[in-house]
Amino acid sequence: MKYWKNWFKAAAIRAVRTIAQTALAAIGVAAAFTETDWSAVAGTALLAGLLSILTSFSGLPEVIELESEEESR
Repeated sequence: MKYWKNWFKAAAIRAVRTIAQTALAAIGVAAAFTETDWSAVAGTALLAGLLSILTSFSGLPEVIELESEEESR
C-alpha cells in the first residue's frame, strides 16, 4: 500500500511539472504568432500531463529508491 501512495505522489509531481512546462512552451509559441489560443494551450498541457501519468507506469526511479531506503531500515 505504501508503494502505491509513493507512486501516486511521484507521478502527480511529474505530471504537474510536465503540464507547467508544456503550457509555458505553448504560450511562448503562441506569443510568437501574436495570438494565444487558450483552449489549445490548456488542451495541449492536459494531454502532456496524461501522457506523463501513462509513462509513469513504466517505472518511477524515485519510488524504487524510496522503497529500497525503507527496506534497509
